Amino acid sequence: MLFSKVEIGIDLGTTNILIYEKSKGIVLDEPAIIVIDTKTDEVIATGSEAKDMVGKTPENYVAVRPLTDGIINDYDLTAKLLKSLLKKAVPSVRKPTIVVNVSTDSTSVEQRAIHNAISSFGASNIHFIDEPVAAAIGANLPIEEPIASVVVDIGGGTTEVGIISFGGVVASDSIKIGGNIFDEKIMQFIRENHNVLIGSQTAEQLKITIGNAYPDHKEQTEEVVGRDLITGLPKTVTISSKDIYEAIEDSLQSISLSIHKTLEAAPPELSGDIVDHGIILTGGGALLKGMKRWLTEETKVPIFIAPDPLHSVALGTGEALSMISTLKQMKMK
Repeated sequence: MLFSKVEIGIDLGTTNILIYEKSKGIVLDEPAIIVIDTKTDEVIATGSEAKDMVGKTPENYVAVRPLTDGIINDYDLTAKLLKSLLKKAVPSVRKPTIVVNVSTDSTSVEQRAIHNAISSFGASNIHFIDEPVAAAIGANLPIEEPIASVVVDIGGGTTEVGIISFGGVVASDSIKIGGNIFDEKIMQFIRENHNVLIGSQTAEQLKITIGNAYPDHKEQTEEVVGRDLITGLPKTVTISSKDIYEAIEDSLQSISLSIHKTLEAAPPELSGDIVDHGIILTGGGALLKGMKRWLTEETKVPIFIAPDPLHSVALGTGEALSMISTLKQMKMK
């Protein structure tokens, strides 16, 4: 087999891991899930195959998300998951150069854990880039110009807010709230108000189909089937978009506060740029119905959704492969 040296960008998300190969673009986008046989410690499945097994496995098979809120909580499983997905995405590779996104508040210990996990694949050089910077690059913002570019990346595990100017991060904030918390809140609401237990995938589907971030929206409803907590039998309940809003309202307010906190930390000289150019939303949360309208009213500045919000960070890590020398000042290590 012939091996070729490649350059790889990795969006190490809590929900999904995306892999970008410089010569091909995004070559993999799969759930950050691994299924392990607890009796043999054997890897049974990773990525999409693992997600399909969630809730349907024998007792000795356990489905695990080794990353929580953008942080590695199980180094060994993360290393196994990354190695499996990298082999699937770029099977013929030798000593690649890799750029991977990290949270703006990631510690050296957390970065070292990510570095060690990726090193197990045989990478020759590993560079880190702040997630808002990667998102801004992926959203085609002029990050090296002397104007403020504001990015809000609402991912699965975290929301990252960053103001970038002159090629550097001027102000930033990171909170452990994202799409997964929305799903948990929806599950909790239905459990407490309907005495019905639903799974995370059902909650996610409700969020996508009828979820809405804007309080005064046209109500929609959808029927879901869960387990009655009293009888233990399947039960169908009707959930409204107002229910979903009530469930996630506190989380939405936390995102709003994080944005306000970051905007308040920006130098006054950049305020005009922020009003003129607005805020760019990336990540899966950007696609929640009503999000753009709600945040426009919350921040009083224009809100725009990135051309490809789900892939902005991955595209940014890929583009950063060509900008390594000029991005050193942007916490790229």
